Amino acid sequence: MVIGASRTVGTPRTTGEAALPSTATTIRRDVLTLPAAGLGPPNPLPPLRPLDEAHHIDERARAGLPRDMARQIGYEPLRGVLPVRVLDGYGRERADTALDTLVIENAKLRVTVLPGLGGRIHSLFHKPTGRELLYRNPVFQPADFALNGAWFSGGIEWNIGATGHTTLSCAPVHAARVPAPDGGEMLRLWEWERLRDLPFQVDLWLPDGSDFLYVGIRVRNPHEKPAPVYWWSNIAVPEERRVLAPADEAWHFGYDHTLRRVPVPEFEDADRTYPLNSAYPADYFYEVPDGQRRWIAALDDTGHGLVQTSTDLLRGRKLFVWGAGPGGRRWQSWLTEPGTGGYAEIQAGLARTQLEHVRLDAESEFAWLEAYGPLSCAPGAVHGADWAAARAETEGRLGDVLPRDAVDAAYDAWRPYADTEPGESLARGSGWGALEVLRAGYKLPGTPFDEAHIGPDQEPWRELLRSGSFPVPRRVGPPGETLVAPHWRDMLETAPAEPLAEYHLGVAQWHAGDLAQAVRSWERGLELAPSLWPLLRCLAVADIEAGNRARAAERYADAFDDLCQERRDDGAVWTAVTAALGREAIAALLAVGATDRARAVWDRLHPTTRERGRFRLIEAQLLLAEGDRAAARALFDKGFEVADLREGAKTLTETWSHLTKDPVPPQYDFTMQPPTEG
Repeated sequence: MVIGASRTVGTPRTTGEAALPSTATTIRRDVLTLPAAGLGPPNPLPPLRPLDEAHHIDERARAGLPRDMARQIGYEPLRGVLPVRVLDGYGRERADTALDTLVIENAKLRVTVLPGLGGRIHSLFHKPTGRELLYRNPVFQPADFALNGAWFSGGIEWNIGATGHTTLSCAPVHAARVPAPDGGEMLRLWEWERLRDLPFQVDLWLPDGSDFLYVGIRVRNPHEKPAPVYWWSNIAVPEERRVLAPADEAWHFGYDHTLRRVPVPEFEDADRTYPLNSAYPADYFYEVPDGQRRWIAALDDTGHGLVQTSTDLLRGRKLFVWGAGPGGRRWQSWLTEPGTGGYAEIQAGLARTQLEHVRLDAESEFAWLEAYGPLSCAPGAVHGADWAAARAETEGRLGDVLPRDAVDAAYDAWRPYADTEPGESLARGSGWGALEVLRAGYKLPGTPFDEAHIGPDQEPWRELLRSGSFPVPRRVGPPGETLVAPHWRDMLETAPAEPLAEYHLGVAQWHAGDLAQAVRSWERGLELAPSLWPLLRCLAVADIEAGNRARAAERYADAFDDLCQERRDDGAVWTAVTAALGREAIAALLAVGATDRARAVWDRLHPTTRERGRFRLIEAQLLLAEGDRAAARALFDKGFEVADLREGAKTLTETWSHLTKDPVPPQYDFTMQPPTEG
């Protein structure tokens, strides 16, 4: 990244409102109470199947793309979410819940951060104008949009890992106070991203009297080989805005999996810079010319709104719209309270599109600085038909309140502080980074991963590291998480061949693509294992991947039988694993026409599990397989909600189409793409 000579960092000029008395920036703990759905326990089954991700294009579609874009689209795409567990235990019932927050505040801005939920900025409130600059979701409602399931809408999300929403969407991160370049304090957030094994940090710096929040971000690769990196800062804004960016073209990506260059702002007889002018959900990745200042803004009909800008390393800018069609409207109400208004997302990333991953060399890092704040423009100009004039007005006003060289100077000022060791701890993340630092002795100034952070999930792996043996648990229960990186796989291969070690070894081998060896490891473990169901389930997945659906169904049935004999109680963990295994077993049995055995699995699920919306849909599919169409239709007529309906999934509409030729009722219509012609 090219940055000019060192400069003096000044306070950005205000947006024209009367100045308030200057007060020192403060960082404090607080509590935010929201109607919230509980996350529930993680799915105890390792996610062995290929990644279910809607954002991909096939190899033929890459042929006409720019060479660097095509190369980065093909560079290390994610195949699965191991070692992370899937979060699918949430529902739709919400209760008032106290969420821990960290609040950064000066005379101009109040920034509310959720350290227990990925470090998401929930609110960016501009005090002089009394305006909330973001779309602030009035509820916490998980939905199946993250790579590993649970995700929620609103605020500013730090997206790291791979194409899609980060697995840290609903996970805690570390947080602490650190010195700021202006002599005040910054809030540092940091964690270890597990899909790519990369540590990262987000420094929130609100200079005294500033209208703009500065965000210094660093992603490090401590390893001895290159790593693929994905980063997008996702900013939710009310959708009754015009979105402006310095581009005359964009790459349009829809849920038909096509990526094509389109003009900005007019495309297919509509101005697509207004989110509600699209009928279906879509991404617009703006083609920002080289040398052009990087920025994106969302402005209301009075010309007021939010602007985001950055140093040049953060190359990409994007608009995501839900659109005005019934599917987009259904998703909007699904993610919040009906009647509270919709949102769009303006985003900024390391690449031009979110289909790409960027190479980060061994033992190196990416670092950049972003700025977020209010912007006021002449409404007639920014909402006029002259796109060049609208852009010029926006960029000119941005230059007035926050010159480009001020952002570069802020980066220069922040950079030496990125290595400063944190002071008071304000929140604790996971222990996975501490385990990796213990294993490899990484030196990561500014982001300490202390061994004291290691908890029960990491403890068996610390024991493997110390003794060379994977410990046998004292209590009967589902196996814990599996680490799949090559160094952990090597340790498992030399560990004593106990059944649990063979189970974990097989999962790691499966992740590495050595499917035959994974099957051999699971079969060896099966010979002496006190718990058969974890290994049988893995072998059943292997059978499905090999096309042997009949044997997969048998193994699933045997695994569920074994689990029902072993489970000790109806507590959260056992209920979760029974639900997860039962769901997979029923699908496998129905696929081979074994409806009686599928019904037997259904009958042994916990009553509370059968009441969940996902399982009402499974019951309808089971009834259809049994030939009882009327009973299946009655379930739909009674109504249910599939809390973990996947982004882009067609399961509801496909099941409905087997019941009737009637139009899909609005409550089940989550369509994200136009109907196929012909």
